[in-house]
Amino acid sequence: MNERKTIDLEQGWEFMQKGITKLKNILEGLPEPQFSSEDYMMLYTTIYNMCTQKPPHDYSQQLYDKYRESFEEYITSTVLPSLREKHDEFMLRELVKRWSNHKVMVRWLSRFFHYLDRYFIARRSLPPLNEVGLTCFRELVYQELNAKVRDAVISLIDQEREGEQIDRALLKNVLYIFVEIGMGQMDYYENDFEATMLKDTAAYYSRKAANWIVDDSCPDYMLKSEECLKCEKDRVSHYLHSSSEPKLLEKVQHELLSVWETRLLDKEHSGCHALLRDDKVDDLSRMFRLFSKIPRGLDPISSIFKQHVTAEGTALVKQAEDAASTKKADKKDVVGMQEQVFVRKVIELHDKYLAYVNDCFQNHTLFHKALKEAFEVFCNKGVVGSSSAELLATFCDNILKKGGSEKLSDEAIEETLEKVVKLLAYISDKDLFAEFYRKKLARRLLFDKSANDDHERSILTKLKQQCGGQFTSKMEGMVTDLTLARENQASFEEYLSNNPNANPGIDLTVTVLTTGFWPSYKSFDLNLPAEMVKCVEVFRDFYQTKTKHRKLTWIYSLGTCNLIGKFEPKMMELIVTTYQASALLLFNSSDRLSYSEIMTQLNLTDDDVIRLLHSLSCAKYKILNKEPSTKTISPTDHFEFNSKFTDKMRRIKVTF
Repeated sequence: MNERKTIDLEQGWEFMQKGITKLKNILEGLPEPQFSSEDYMMLYTTIYNMCTQKPPHDYSQQLYDKYRESFEEYITSTVLPSLREKHDEFMLRELVKRWSNHKVMVRWLSRFFHYLDRYFIARRSLPPLNEVGLTCFRELVYQELNAKVRDAVISLIDQEREGEQIDRALLKNVLYIFVEIGMGQMDYYENDFEATMLKDTAAYYSRKAANWIVDDSCPDYMLKSEECLKCEKDRVSHYLHSSSEPKLLEKVQHELLSVWETRLLDKEHSGCHALLRDDKVDDLSRMFRLFSKIPRGLDPISSIFKQHVTAEGTALVKQAEDAASTKKADKKDVVGMQEQVFVRKVIELHDKYLAYVNDCFQNHTLFHKALKEAFEVFCNKGVVGSSSAELLATFCDNILKKGGSEKLSDEAIEETLEKVVKLLAYISDKDLFAEFYRKKLARRLLFDKSANDDHERSILTKLKQQCGGQFTSKMEGMVTDLTLARENQASFEEYLSNNPNANPGIDLTVTVLTTGFWPSYKSFDLNLPAEMVKCVEVFRDFYQTKTKHRKLTWIYSLGTCNLIGKFEPKMMELIVTTYQASALLLFNSSDRLSYSEIMTQLNLTDDDVIRLLHSLSCAKYKILNKEPSTKTISPTDHFEFNSKFTDKMRRIKVTF
């Protein structure tokens, strides 16, 4: 077995140098054939042999040192001179080329010397070949040139900001060197390039902003700012490292937006107030987008928004007051109409600015809060002597009752009720609204004035969601009472048909209400005419068959009666209250009655008798003749049935 011939250091290194020179020539673009696989194997084997010879001929350490020296010699003799003679963009191009060549050189040499990596370096815990090669470039080239490179790059960036075309691919390649030099760490990129670039960016935009804030309107300034931010993001995507984006944008936002926010928003003819006044929704959306990115940037905008909405709402209150005071002549009608117009305008105002909050201000809680606080200011002011709670209740009443002033489709009614309930959230005294609403609901339900049961239930559901179950429990009880009353009436009619002897001969409808749900009504011991007494007794007997533990209290003041009046010209149907019917029925058995006789027979107070007799003898329909024939009721008056009474209608309602 032949023993392998020992290669001494000088001889072996001479052979290796030929290979290294060939590699340098290839990198420098000199005519040189490429490495064949045989060339590669010869070089690799030479290193292998020189490292595996027995001591003292193991040259691992010497070869490791010469590996590094090869880079140092090439950089010093060739790379640095080529870079030093070039400047600005030409220097950058040369640097990119030299870095690319250097990485090729590292890749090839580390292959030739690969045996060192596998054994010698691993055993000694030395830096690997790849790292040694890159470190040489960093220490010799990068350390000398990084400041010049950084300044050249920043100069090109500023040129691009001024609208010039630059070679973005070149910048991307140059800046990637700052990243690669760190070998996995970003320190070199951040400390040697990014920090200065960010300072330059701040200074650049500080100069721009100082000019724009003087020359431009608020919308134009914001358009320029938005465009600048877009361009800076574009810069990151094309050549800066992605980690620079938040830092870069923060600098631009600070200089363009944070520094000048107050002055920008307060611009007299184009600031935030003017944009809100002129409904510039696109500009307001842009304002939100820009200032939402800076710390507390939205606070002053939401504050101006609140002021603006408060002012508009307060103007509506004043408008309603002025309109009412200029038309005092027909006060009741005008005030009623004015209330409706006011609430409708407040709803429209809320619709408008809620849309701003949802769209321009992207549903941000700060603007919801501003809208709420603004509406709370003017929604709790009295209008034309009425509280907002009463106005809202009246507005609902007009929507929900038959013949109300709001003629709307079912869909529009639902939508409007939804909006009214939203407004209720701003009313501080919600219990007051509940009282007004309950009284008006009672009138709608008891006098069959409600246009649609579904709408009545729907608004109660909305109120329940907004204010809680306790808020609507009584109202829900009232609606349920009416449903039960209809069922009860059907049972009563069945009872009468099964007990013909009990039938009073008069059509009778009774609505039984639960005391706790309804507003409190005065109960008087009215002396009913015999015909009506019979009705009350029959219903009481029927009701006791259904329940033994409930006491019926009759509220005659809420009742109505249909009477047939036999007048000489013609018979007429009179729709009257229970009080009016009781008084008129007295004249079936008496031609003439005095004030005191009527008062005694009906068991009413002076006030009620005066109102009652006035409605029958002094108002629109004179069913009774009065002596003396004056316009006021006096305790000395006498009354007779007016047999000559007539009207073009066969059916009339006599108001009380």
